Amino acid sequence: MMLREYRLPVESGSPRGFTLVELLVSIAIIGLLVALLLPAVQAAREAGRRSQCVNNLRQIGIALSDYHDRALSLPSGYISNFDSAGDDTGPGWGWAALMLPELEQSPTYNLIALKQSIEDPLNAQVRLLEFPVFLCPSDPKAADWWAWSRDPVTGDPIAQICQVGPSNYVGMYGDTEPGVDGAGLFFRNSHVQYREVLDGTSQTIAVGERAHDFGEATWVGSVTGAILYPDDGNAIGAYKAENSAGMILGHAGEGYGPGDPNADVNQFYSHHGRGVNFLFADGHVRFLSTDIDYRSWLALTTRAGGETPKIDY
Repeated sequence: MMLREYRLPVESGSPRGFTLVELLVSIAIIGLLVALLLPAVQAAREAGRRSQCVNNLRQIGIALSDYHDRALSLPSGYISNFDSAGDDTGPGWGWAALMLPELEQSPTYNLIALKQSIEDPLNAQVRLLEFPVFLCPSDPKAADWWAWSRDPVTGDPIAQICQVGPSNYVGMYGDTEPGVDGAGLFFRNSHVQYREVLDGTSQTIAVGERAHDFGEATWVGSVTGAILYPDDGNAIGAYKAENSAGMILGHAGEGYGPGDPNADVNQFYSHHGRGVNFLFADGHVRFLSTDIDYRSWLALTTRAGGETPKIDY
C-alpha cells in the first residue's frame, strides 16, 4: 500500500511580508510624522519650563514680601564695607542669601558666616550650594562657576578668587551700571521700603532673569575684587568687563531692551524667546518683550523716577 504525501491547500488570501519599497515608504512616513510632532513636543516642554520659571519668581516675590514684613525693608542688594575711595571691601553677601529664611532655608542661612567675606574659607561649602528656586529649568548651563579677578578693561583673567553657586535671577539695580546708589530696588547696602516705591509697586521691577550663556550670576552675592566677563566665546552678551555687583544685580539702559543678545553681561536674558520674565514689586510676574517700548522699559526699572510707562508695554 503506497503512502501519499498530503499538502495543505494554499489560500489565495494568506498574508505576505512587506516589500522593501513598502518598508522604506513606511519608515519615511513615520519620520515625517515625528518631524511634524517634534516642534510641538518641544514647545510643550518649554511651556512647562517657562511656567516653572514664573513660579520660581513668584516664590521669590512672596519671600521678599515676608522679608519686608520682618525687617521693615527689602534686603540689601549686597552688603559691603568700603574704603576711602568708595571701593568694596566685603563681605558681599547679596539679597538672595539674606532672605534664605523666607524661602524655608534657615538651616543653610545659619551656616553662613555673614561677617566674613564670601571667599573666606569658613564659607567654602555654603557658597557652592544650589537652590531650585533660583534656577530656571530652561537654562542647562547653570552650574558652579569661578569668580575671577581680571583686568578691568580687557577682562583678561588674573587669578581665581572662589567658586560660587549659580542663579538665574538678579535684582534690579536701575537704569545705570550697578554700583553704590541705584534707582531701582537693590544696590549696595540698600534698605528700600515699599513706601519709597513712588512709581507704584505694580510698575517697578524687582527681579529678572539672566541665562548663564549670556552672563553668569549667583545667589551668593558680590565677590569683592571680582570682574564679571563672558569668556565662553558664544557671541551672546557684550564682551565688556563689569564690576562684581553684576553677579547679583542687573540693570537697564545703554540702548537695549530685555533679552537683547547684544546687551551687557550684567543685564537680562532668557531662553524663553525674545524677552525675559520679571518679578514686579507687588509680586506679579510678567514677560517683557525685547521689543518693548524703550522708554517704558526704563520707567519700569526705577522706583521713583516719575515716568509713566505706556499701558501696552
